[in-house]
Amino acid sequence: MQTQIAEPLQHTDIGSEAEAILRKCVHCGFCLATCPTYKLTGNELDSPRGRIYLLKQVFEGNPVSRDTQRHLDRCLSCRSCETTCPASVNYHRLVEIGTPLIEAEVPRNLKQRLLRRAILSVLPYPRRFNPILKTARLIRPLLPGRLAKTIPPLSQTRLKPVAAKPSPVTAEPSTNRRMLLLEGCVQPGLAPEINQAATRVLGHLGIYLETAPAAGCCGALSYHLHQQEDGLDFMRRNIDAWWPLIEQGCEAIVITASGCGTTVKEYGDLLKKDPNYADRAQKISALAADLVEIVAAEDLSRLNLQPDASLAFQCPCSLQHGQKLGGKVEALLGQLGFDMKPIRDNHICCGSAGTYSIFQPEPASELRNNKVQALQDSGAQEYISANIGCITHLSQTADQAVKHWIQILDQALKN
Repeated sequence: MQTQIAEPLQHTDIGSEAEAILRKCVHCGFCLATCPTYKLTGNELDSPRGRIYLLKQVFEGNPVSRDTQRHLDRCLSCRSCETTCPASVNYHRLVEIGTPLIEAEVPRNLKQRLLRRAILSVLPYPRRFNPILKTARLIRPLLPGRLAKTIPPLSQTRLKPVAAKPSPVTAEPSTNRRMLLLEGCVQPGLAPEINQAATRVLGHLGIYLETAPAAGCCGALSYHLHQQEDGLDFMRRNIDAWWPLIEQGCEAIVITASGCGTTVKEYGDLLKKDPNYADRAQKISALAADLVEIVAAEDLSRLNLQPDASLAFQCPCSLQHGQKLGGKVEALLGQLGFDMKPIRDNHICCGSAGTYSIFQPEPASELRNNKVQALQDSGAQEYISANIGCITHLSQTADQAVKHWIQILDQALKN
């Protein structure tokens, strides 16, 4: 695509990066077929090709309108278009560097600013989020049905105790391996059983998970809500917290939420201009691994399993499009003897997409309803996923709670 970057942006890092991305797009339209919002609206400006055109106008210095902002806001950042694109256009990066320019030209109204500030002041901080969640759960029975559904109830999954030290089922202490676990920001409050299940399963495989108390939010929430410096600060804080443990020999950073995993794997790119963090950020990204990558690489004969359920796996966009690990969980569980039921349109986003379901409730609800129907039509006994956002979003209307796939392995362990 031919483009002429506006004079103020010429010879800048942002301008050069945008021009390189824009020139790769050949406007073939393959991305339209897999874009969730285009499938809902049929409006080309709600497609990757249309949004690329809008961003091209921004980088060329043309006027920016609220309509421009509205069509960019509707993007789920699911990256399905990147999986489809034959030219490997780095669409999500174009959005990341283009939207701050739009934000500067089209200020949000007061209601939007307050909502965004409230979210960014609470969700990334477990010590703030968890008490609010606890209070909301207490008053949940008193709230109207629609509002009550937005508050996740206490999990019905019974929490087993987790040993503070490697348990007897792990390898001998002399051969015990250590990895770091990213606890996350909202997951410990919403579903603590996920990380507990991961700790037990990896313990059976001879891997001891430890945490860095000073680590927290991966930075994705702030970064994707256009507070990019705040997001980068979260990333730097995590690097500082993890580094001593990495120097002591932790061999990987295990991430149980695929959305966080996508971001941590990009620390190296996002901090490459920071001389104080660039090298360490590259190391962190190299060590980051989704839980399925860790489990699949081990000797699974060590797991004494008794599979007893048919499963339908909703593959999060962050796993299949962000990390390019589509099919890995299904293959792993099938190898372990579980009956995997296919679901239709598994490449289409469920509508969660971080905070998307808060800011774009109508398309998020429609996408969720489509995904829930596909899960129910599969005939599976259990529904599973790999990302806390998808799990929480889908569980609001599904006929049963959606679980993390590691919980299924944990339940199937005989000892």
